[in-house]
Amino acid sequence: MAKKIPMRQCIGCGEMKGKKEMIRVLKTPENEIVLDVTGKKNGRGAYLCKEKECLIRARKSKGLERSFKMSIPDGVYENLEKEFDAAYER
Repeated sequence: MAKKIPMRQCIGCGEMKGKKEMIRVLKTPENEIVLDVTGKKNGRGAYLCKEKECLIRARKSKGLERSFKMSIPDGVYENLEKEFDAAYER
């Protein structure tokens, strides 16, 4: 029997993809927003495609705010963009 692939929806473009193909953005119990590269950290997760465009789109559509039910300052998005660039340099 084939193993079921866990699917997640991108908060930027809304596409469903396999969990392994996506990046997890995490809200820690201390209410910090960080990229969870391992996908194993504790906290509430939201998923993004590995496309910078999806991060920009999620920022415009307030996808993270909806996922985490809190307002997110611009500084957090800037940090996410920096982390994103560092992790996924093309």
